[in-house]
Amino acid sequence: MKKLRMGMIGGGPGAFIGAVHRIAANMDGQIELVCGVFSSDAAKSKQAGEELFLAPERVYGSYKEMIEKEKQLPEDVRMQIVSIVTPNHVHFEPSKMALENGFHVILDKPMTFTLDEAKALQQVVEKTGKVFCLTHTYTGYPMVKQAKQMVKSGVLGKIRKIYVEYPQGWLSTFLEGSDSKQASWRTDPKRSGIAGCMGDIGTHAFNMAEYVSGLKTTKICADLNIVVEGRQLDDDGAVLLKFDNGATGVLFASQIAAGEENNVKVRVYGEKGGVEWQQQDANTLMVKWLDKPAEIYRTGTGYVSSYASHNSRTPAGHPEGYLEAFANLYRNFALTVRAKENGETPKPEWLDFPGIEDGLRGMAFIENVVKSGKSEQKWTTFDI
Repeated sequence: MKKLRMGMIGGGPGAFIGAVHRIAANMDGQIELVCGVFSSDAAKSKQAGEELFLAPERVYGSYKEMIEKEKQLPEDVRMQIVSIVTPNHVHFEPSKMALENGFHVILDKPMTFTLDEAKALQQVVEKTGKVFCLTHTYTGYPMVKQAKQMVKSGVLGKIRKIYVEYPQGWLSTFLEGSDSKQASWRTDPKRSGIAGCMGDIGTHAFNMAEYVSGLKTTKICADLNIVVEGRQLDDDGAVLLKFDNGATGVLFASQIAAGEENNVKVRVYGEKGGVEWQQQDANTLMVKWLDKPAEIYRTGTGYVSSYASHNSRTPAGHPEGYLEAFANLYRNFALTVRAKENGETPKPEWLDFPGIEDGLRGMAFIENVVKSGKSEQKWTTFDI
């Protein structure tokens, strides 16, 4: 019974998400960081390794070097999983190489740079049989899992309507014209891909709509905008959705909603009632009924589903937030990896984390949204 050994690609000086991944990986004591390549700049990678107290010989200059050298180490020493926290254009190749060399992968979203890369990566995952996790953070919240289980149980009846939104305001000005590393790469089509806002946060909203409802999108009608002058990629947009059971939905994502932070919100309505969750009150799930008073479900209570309770960490009333939700993905991924390597069957609650199909559909969302946004016809079949 040892901790799973993790290597990290990306997440060096100036990176926001790298630290989040490391905190999440460390929270449950399941994983330890043993090696990494934290920057394409070898000096910066070395600096990050020193700050993380890693052995100098296990701080590498490139991801290829790390994977090749780690594979040569004794089985009880080398890394077992790879966490990839690079910009979008450096997702596919490291993931593919890690999987093909026998390492499990946990990857930041969106999964790849293009849909074709996503399809290719899906084949690699299926061929290697390695565990793959995509960090759609918001699915890790206990009350989001409670909402999903209530929809799945049928208590709300047939689902009819889905609303999901993700408003931000941090790109309300031409921030990429400054020294902001985050704004620079997220608005650059050479590093981010063909979508800006819709790729960065629209994919989160899309994933939430399908995760909670359990439905698949079949058609979309998108309106994308570049509001800030000089910006190369969309910073605002809205999408009408049609689902495989006949339900309809509305998705709104914006990074120029001045004053907004990260209040992801999802509402799913069925024939008998609906559920509503938002990140700014993450411990609460509102359940509304057609013929009786509304109910308030709370994290950490005895009446929630096994999926919600498994992903709760503190007694009721103690706020559980973004870092805990992120850590839930890492813990479920780690428990699944450990079970797989021990020849055991993972529990259903452990397997409840985003995977390769979520990543494939997320990339399809990006390409279909951009296609619809540019089309005169607008309504576009959701092709994969």
